[in-house]
Amino acid sequence: VQLQASGGGLVQAGGSLKLACVASGSVPNINIWGWYRQAPGKQRELVAVISSSGNTVYGDSVKGRSTISKDKDKNTVNLQLNSLKPEDTAVYYCAALNFGGAWYPTRREMDYWGEGTQVTVLQ
Repeated sequence: VQLQASGGGLVQAGGSLKLACVASGSVPNINIWGWYRQAPGKQRELVAVISSSGNTVYGDSVKGRSTISKDKDKNTVNLQLNSLKPEDTAVYYCAALNFGGAWYPTRREMDYWGEGTQVTVLQ
């Protein structure tokens, strides 16, 4: 599976961005789709995940300000980020986990990772 993330950029605090992750390859094997982020000097953290059945989990730092969704026909997972804050500045990574792998909120290992897209929120 190959993951290609896009949609990052510069935005003013309070603004919005929509990130997209397009998957190719053995997509039917994927159970969990997710977005993680990593800021300089910090650990990678969960932003949001969505399961093949549509269940979602959000990280505490973005809860209420973000929405993850998937378009099965386009093999795309989207992340809408609203009310952005400077502390949201990070590289955002798209990730995926195959069926058979157990996902839990503190898990940081996934089967597949995209290259990441930079989000920078200006004061």
